[in-house]
Amino acid sequence: MSNLTFEVVGVEPDRYAAAPTLLFKLRVTETTGASIHALALRCQIRIEPQRRRYEPAEEERLLAMFGETPQWGDSLRPFLWTHATAMVAGFEGSTEVDLVVPCTYDFEVAATKFLHSLDDGEVPLVLLFNGTSFAQGQAGLSVDPVPWHKEANFRLPVAVWRAMMDLYFPGSGWLRLRRDNLDALERFKTVEGLPTWDQVIEALLKRADI
Repeated sequence: MSNLTFEVVGVEPDRYAAAPTLLFKLRVTETTGASIHALALRCQIRIEPQRRRYEPAEEERLLAMFGETPQWGDSLRPFLWTHATAMVAGFEGSTEVDLVVPCTYDFEVAATKFLHSLDDGEVPLVLLFNGTSFAQGQAGLSVDPVPWHKEANFRLPVAVWRAMMDLYFPGSGWLRLRRDNLDALERFKTVEGLPTWDQVIEALLKRADI
């Protein structure tokens, strides 16, 4: 029976993807000497917010997610970021593969709000693996599950996430609105003669005295 271990050795934005995407450089090692013919891998990526410190400005932005800072001892808990999959070609010993992780800038997604709120530093992650390995050992071909307790910790630099988003949304963000609200904003934009959406938001914020 094969035994696999996993380590994230780096991460970078995919500069040629159609949408924001991170490439996690994943090292997979087989420790029993078996020859891996193929590996179908699934990965759940979770953020562990309790494993870093926060500046006052970051704490203010995270108020809606975690409440007041005196509550953070109870509210800062690991939460799901995303899922990813990878097909790993045959190897002996160890190999490295890109784990392709599509990302969103939708602020209704908790992970996006969390990542956007950070100025600097690192994001503590845990990657939980599952899947199926096909290995050739002394007993012949074996098909083995990859158990969920196989995991890897990694600290994602906030600068890498921001660099990725700046490739697709330079100096800007993204909001999803109900269609009726979008129609109302369009009418306001037309009536006020405002050429850009930024000016629409600025005008509304000025009227609200924010």
